[in-house]
Amino acid sequence: MPIFVWKAETKKGETKRGELDAADEAAARGLLRRQGYKSITVSEKPKDLLEYIPFLKKKVSEKDVVVFARIFATMINAGLPLIQCLDLLAKQERNKAFAKVINSIKEEIEGGSTLTDALKKYPAIFDDLFINLVAAGESGGVLDVILNRLSGYMEKAMKLKRKVKGAMTYPITVLAVSIGVMAILLLKVIPVFQEMFEGIGSALPAPTQFIVNASQFAQNYFTYMGIGLFILFFVFKRYYATEKGRLALDALVLKSPIFGPLLKKVAVAKFTRTLATMLQSGVPIMEGMGIVSRTSGNKIIEIALMKTRQSISEGKAIAEPLMETGIFPPMVVQMIAVGEATGALDTMLSKIADFYDDEVDAAVGAMTALLEPFMMVFLGGMVGGMIIAMYLPIFQMASAAG
Repeated sequence: MPIFVWKAETKKGETKRGELDAADEAAARGLLRRQGYKSITVSEKPKDLLEYIPFLKKKVSEKDVVVFARIFATMINAGLPLIQCLDLLAKQERNKAFAKVINSIKEEIEGGSTLTDALKKYPAIFDDLFINLVAAGESGGVLDVILNRLSGYMEKAMKLKRKVKGAMTYPITVLAVSIGVMAILLLKVIPVFQEMFEGIGSALPAPTQFIVNASQFAQNYFTYMGIGLFILFFVFKRYYATEKGRLALDALVLKSPIFGPLLKKVAVAKFTRTLATMLQSGVPIMEGMGIVSRTSGNKIIEIALMKTRQSISEGKAIAEPLMETGIFPPMVVQMIAVGEATGALDTMLSKIADFYDDEVDAAVGAMTALLEPFMMVFLGGMVGGMIIAMYLPIFQMASAAG
């Protein structure tokens, strides 16, 4: 929706200014009248130049939302009215894009909307979990408690995500460096040696000839290789966007020998932490399972959780269908069964999540320790092999001269 800049007078004669989102100018005027303003002047706000360049637009990060929830909870707990809380949050927010969103939420509430309805208009910032928990907090009159719980959950989820990214960063970085070094050698260094070898007159050793041929191929078809890689990436992205492609690739990731076990542990930690937070906040288990499945990040796990949800709706306990998925370890299922039987499922889920957070830490450490020597040998072997191959003719000439 377009943003409108407005100026109006209050019933006391004070002049107020602000911005609001509305379908058109008439809708903006109507909203301001309902809020009790008069002598209204409204004009559409000119777009910032950066809004036309998508990759330069300031985005709202997960950290921004965590800080927002934490401070919002503190303000509500201190007894400040909802509108005043949002006004203060918008004024102190450094991210201008997020400040606009908070202002819009405030104006929606001033117009008669609930906080939940106002948040629903920004699904890219506030996901289903956030909105459902806020709805539970609003209906139960414990919004500050829910926001505190939500910010705590998001902080732990961010920490888990950072662990996984950290595990992926090292091998990807080494691979990128390897490709870069190989490209420089093939395109810049090998041609210099090739000119030297042309004056030798004798046949080159097989390893040297192979590297020279590879260098010539890279020089002649470098542009086509770049285009080919771009097309391959585009096709891969389109295939992953399909139901069949996502199923196949997500299944492959879970079965991979190195990353598969780690991602399963991450899935268990995320599932138990999210469901525990929702149950503790008063969200029904059926609704909670639906949200957890949609936010799992893996199609195979999503389908498994949706099947579990279906079984629960048919009257089964949660432990039995979870065991049938084959994704969740027996220990996890047994602990969930105990939690369900004792009426402390949310507490048991939190304990499992804490345990698996530590398991992810250990798995990341073990994987890094395993990959580090392998990647160093790979990089050293590739670069060293190419250099040795290029010096073989020089060694042969030295031996013949001796």
